[in-house]
Amino acid sequence: MSGVTELYLTGDEAADHLLSTDDNALLIGMLLDQQVPMEKAFTGPWVIAERMGGTLDVAAIAASDEDEFVQLCSVPPAIHRFPGSMAKRVRQCCQVLVERYDGQAANVWRDQPTGAAVKAALARLPGFGADKAAIFTAVLGKRRGVTPPGWQEAAGYYGEPDTFRSVADIVDRDSLQRVRETKQQVKAAAKKSAAEVSG
Repeated sequence: MSGVTELYLTGDEAADHLLSTDDNALLIGMLLDQQVPMEKAFTGPWVIAERMGGTLDVAAIAASDEDEFVQLCSVPPAIHRFPGSMAKRVRQCCQVLVERYDGQAANVWRDQPTGAAVKAALARLPGFGADKAAIFTAVLGKRRGVTPPGWQEAAGYYGEPDTFRSVADIVDRDSLQRVRETKQQVKAAAKKSAAEVSG
């Protein structure tokens, strides 16, 4: 993929290179990005690839025995805090990619006429809700050059320029730290708001 910006999401050169050059890996990393540190989530695709012989093979994951794939993802170090449920979700997502998108994540967003259409297509994937679809729309716009009309509006809060709100804004160690701080602030504010409501 010529002209693609080298991503910095894990701090691990091999894992980041896979994310930079393989849209399937980037999509699966986004799927795993919940309830674990960002670096852990986005290292997951590389770990899966290594355990499958060095290649992240979406078709092989889709065709795999569910229990065997769960086991592959659960071997220490597990790919996620909840390896069983997340392995099943990854496998389901790969099945959709194979059945509807010729096994290529890029086909999910390629030729979509608007940012809203990109976000809607992402939101239909297993493991992707509206918020995750918005973040990934921002990732595609800011880091992959996928900028159909209205992409920033579709990405909402995450599409705004010069912010440090999500993985879409990480380009180096400093920005990764700033995004982590923003997430902590948002979480603290939400906790405080919830406490005030219940109080």
